[in-house]
Amino acid sequence: MREMAKLKRSITLPFLTLYGLGTIIGAGIFVLMGKVAGIAGIYAPISFLIASIIAAFSAFSYAELSSRFPKSAGEAIYLEETFHRHWLSTGTGIAVTAIGIISAATISNGAVGYIQIFIDLPSWQIIILLVATLALLAAWGISESVSVAVFSTVISIAGLVLVIVFNSDNLATLPERLPELIPARLEIWGAIVFGAFIAFYAFIGFEDMINVAEEVKEPQRNMPMAIILALIISTLLYVLISLTAILTIDPEKLATSSAPLAALIGEEQGWIKTIVGIISIFAITDGILIQIIKTSRMLYGMSKQNLIPPVFAMVHPYTRTPLIATAAVVITVLILALSFPLLTLAQFTSFITLVVFAAINFTLWRLKMQKNRVQPAGINLPVWVPMTGFFLCMLFILAQLLHL
Repeated sequence: MREMAKLKRSITLPFLTLYGLGTIIGAGIFVLMGKVAGIAGIYAPISFLIASIIAAFSAFSYAELSSRFPKSAGEAIYLEETFHRHWLSTGTGIAVTAIGIISAATISNGAVGYIQIFIDLPSWQIIILLVATLALLAAWGISESVSVAVFSTVISIAGLVLVIVFNSDNLATLPERLPELIPARLEIWGAIVFGAFIAFYAFIGFEDMINVAEEVKEPQRNMPMAIILALIISTLLYVLISLTAILTIDPEKLATSSAPLAALIGEEQGWIKTIVGIISIFAITDGILIQIIKTSRMLYGMSKQNLIPPVFAMVHPYTRTPLIATAAVVITVLILALSFPLLTLAQFTSFITLVVFAAINFTLWRLKMQKNRVQPAGINLPVWVPMTGFFLCMLFILAQLLHL
């Protein structure tokens, strides 16, 4: 009987870190900066900071769990190993798959405004051409697709740095404008928290890294290190770029822009605006590509664990990629991207992600409380870290439900 083809271990720590940065940066700052500014106004940097704190505790929990169980379909595996409840593992896996698909649809919508700077095509045509092209790349091979993702990530970071440097004079006014950036009234915090709920979407991505665990070299060491590095770097970039944005342009004007980072350059600097627009497209397409890769690996991993039909575990012997899982993801992404607006998709993604993060934090806490458990080969967190992450996620969910 012919042996089924397996995934190829080829991803190193630098590539994995940049892979994570690609999906975090592409999914957030290029697409949602204007939306967060429209909600929180000049307090948008605080919204991003709050969102980063919520994400950080969950990132640490993911880091430890990924060192304990370095497998594809990570979240489903974590719950299966801890609670041994088939329905719970399957439900979590389906939720994570939904996050990846909806996130890819969200980013696809966000790409339209930047691409229309250069090409005058209807939104639906841009979305179809973009997603189809990235689907072919994802099906080509993991080394090739991750290499493209890493290249795009480097360009994305360079673009953010370019925007910050170009507006350095405005950023230099921070000390004198700092008092107006500190909320003086209690009622303002409602908008800040709701802005943080939207900004939280900008930090989604570090959890995607665990679903390529079976293609990572030395995963017990490299997975946790890459998750933490990706979150630290993205947080620094987000805080800087959000400060630059609200010190450069009126938040209401920023909120109405379909290409918010390009709007920070101004019409008089046409060639620089063009460069930023091109870089933004690289960043956003990078985010879509990684979501397609991540979600297809989630289906592959769940299928290998007999949580969903075995057809999704089929790996092409030449490309060494799960083609059927990839095709299923891409078709669903197109349906959602063509049916719903950007902000609705982002809100829904953030809500489901917070629920999953709460479950993951609780899972690690429960795992640590079990006796006779082998210590992880990577990091070993204090028990209060996952519990804090769980309560923060639940509070954030409650705040959203109460429409603060």
